[in-house]
Amino acid sequence: MNEELLRGELVYLRTPEPEKQSEIAAQWLHDSEYWRLADCGPAVLWTPGQQEDWLKKTMSGVAFMIHTLEDDHIIGSLDLTSIDVVNRNAWLGIGIGERQYWGGGYGSDALRIILRYGFQVLNLNRISLNVYEYNPRAIRAYEKVGFVREGALRQWIQRDGQRWDLVFMSVLRQEWEA
Repeated sequence: MNEELLRGELVYLRTPEPEKQSEIAAQWLHDSEYWRLADCGPAVLWTPGQQEDWLKKTMSGVAFMIHTLEDDHIIGSLDLTSIDVVNRNAWLGIGIGERQYWGGGYGSDALRIILRYGFQVLNLNRISLNVYEYNPRAIRAYEKVGFVREGALRQWIQRDGQRWDLVFMSVLRQEWEA
């Protein structure tokens, strides 16, 4: 594959090495704020081995680790899953596990790369995601790269003493090309 396709302005994507990814992801899961933004369940403090086993059992689709161009530091991961080759749809997941890179454009840069990969390499027509309403930074990043809010499961999650929506967003190939 053309490496330039997986390169952005701040980051590049690389296929994960399960052992290395598991060790890093297990560290991120010990960050309560990362877990709060990534999942609606209680924190799971897995060991790297448990994380690796879970990844091998549950991952379907394509996955990448997000590396900084500046110093080759792994700062997050993203994937396209539930890839439907007949209807050309997929679901996107992304997490920036290193807090010092939050809000610096690294996630948006990674999103631009994965959209390019999804539309040009996988020939998708639609890429969807969901995000918790209490994560406005992520919602802004998704909108910045072209995602559109489609709807929500109202009051789907209980967090911080109140109810929050689970927001659904997507971007279509024609929107991305424009």
